[in-house]
This record gives sequence, C-alpha cells and structure tokens, in this order.
Amino acid sequence: MTEAAESEGGPASGTLRDDDAVIAFRTIKSGATGRLVKLGASIDRILSSHDYPEPVARVLGEALALTAMLGSQLKFEGRLILQTNTEGPLRVIIVNYETAGTFRGYASFDAEAVAALVARPSPPSTKELMGTGLLALTIDPGNGMERYQGIVRLQGGSLSDAALEYFLRSEQLATWVKLSVAKHYAGGVWRWRAGGLMVQHLTAEGGHEPLPGRDDGTESGWETNPVDENWQRVEMLARTVEDHELTDPLLSPHRLLYRLFHEEGVRADEGAPVAAKCGCTRERVVVFLERFGKAELSDLLEEDGGVTVTCEFCATPYKFSAVEIG
Repeated sequence: MTEAAESEGGPASGTLRDDDAVIAFRTIKSGATGRLVKLGASIDRILSSHDYPEPVARVLGEALALTAMLGSQLKFEGRLILQTNTEGPLRVIIVNYETAGTFRGYASFDAEAVAALVARPSPPSTKELMGTGLLALTIDPGNGMERYQGIVRLQGGSLSDAALEYFLRSEQLATWVKLSVAKHYAGGVWRWRAGGLMVQHLTAEGGHEPLPGRDDGTESGWETNPVDENWQRVEMLARTVEDHELTDPLLSPHRLLYRLFHEEGVRADEGAPVAAKCGCTRERVVVFLERFGKAELSDLLEEDGGVTVTCEFCATPYKFSAVEIG
C-alpha cells in the first residue's frame, strides 16, 4: 500500500488508478479498513445500454457500486451476486461481479407504476421504488463448490442500509457505507458515474472485531453498543464525504481519501480495475433456445418466422432466422 501524500494531489505515482477501480485502504492511527470505488465508463456502458427511467438507473447504479466494493474483497476465483426482490415498482435488481474485475447488472420494474412516480413534481425515493422485500448476497466459488448466501430484509430504506444490516447480522462488523450516482456532462453528452465508500472496524491485532452482545441476550447492534473511540472517530470522518465527491471525475480517489482521513493517516493501494462485461454469446443463446419445444418456440416467432432474443444484462439482440431455429 502507498501512504497518501500530504498534498491535494495525493500519491504522486502515475500508476495509481483514478477511475473504474476499487481502492483498498487502511487508516494508520485507528486501524480501520475500507474500500473506495469510482465508476465512470464502466457504469455508463451498463446504464446507457438500457432505456431505464432515471430513478431506476440510479438505484441500479448504487447496486453496481456496492457489488464492486464487496466483490473486490473475495480472495478466490468466483463471483458475487447481488439480487433484490421487492414489492415495490422496482421489482428485481441483479448484479454479477466476477473476481477478474468484471461486472454486469440489470433491473426489472413495473413501467406504469414507475412512470406514475416519475410524473410527480418531486423525484421518487428509493423507499417508494423498492418498498419492502429481500436483498440476497451470494458468493459462488464455482467449480461445483458450495455457495454461501446471506439474506437481509429491505425495510423501505436504501441499499446502504441493507448492506449495513448484512454486515451486522452475518459478520458482526461495525461498518459504514455510502453510495452515490450522478450524471456528468462531458464532451457534449451526459454520462453516468457512480461511487461508494465503505469503512470497517479492526482490532488492534489487525483482525475484524466482533460486536459486543447486549446484556438482555438480544442480537448485538453497534448502533446501541458503540465500539471503541477509534471506530467512532473514523466513522465520523467518513460521514463528512459528500455525494458529489464520490462521483466527481476530477477528484481522484487517493486525493479524496487524503481529504477524509489525513488526520488519521491513510494508506491505499493502487486500485484494482473494474470493467463492464457481459458473458452472453450467440452460442449460449442457442443453448438457451434448445431448451424450448416447438410449441413453446411458436409463441416467440416473429412475422418472418425468426426469433430475436435480447440479453437482459447488456441489451444485445440476437436474431435467429426460421432456418436456424429449425
């Protein structure tokens, strides 16, 4: 890791990544660990490939940023899958992150219900879009190995709230998360950007410290059982980050980390690159179509007798002629 330079520019090395990367860091004085993600071209490619209403695109953008931060922590080959299922107009979000640093995602929603919310004078909140439901985080090591899945309830709050609940219940870690999505005007075009910051508490020995239990025997919660002063100080500093700082293309992540934690001292790595990449291919779509019988395929036939299958993740259309589908 590189110690942040005491200047507005942060570390001077030209190898540090400023965009489409997840940066791991650690505060020196307090020993907290964290992840900072800044997404530019990668998230714009995903969100711009669909004609999502802007509020839907923003929530999906938050899910992509969150999954990139969490997935970059995996220490083995595999993937992390984030999925929401809710009762609100924004029914489903699915994001897949591969440990090679690629990710993809899509949203399924009730178009009429979302349009009614968008038509109002004020933009809809995440609570109005998603309502209540479930958030599942699945770690898939691949190679036939057993999956691990953690599920938490979406109680009408944000994805950040759900992530905090996940860490509280599954790992007993004091955690703070902030996600931000915005459009920036560049080169005559509005482009999507996203960012996220996550910090977690460590013990003096360098391991994650479990949260203390309550005297009444109920589940522990760091909101009512605050951990040591080091964590309280780091969390307070993290909370000073502004939405626009997480999405500003001119503010490098290392410079931002120095702004936030220079009082603690902060060391950050060069950043692991992330990129938008879909795994769909024409050959895989053929395998998908082969699962259907002739009667089922007849319902999909177009006027020319062919079939078009569009990937839900990247919106790439695959056209098959009547001859190809037999």
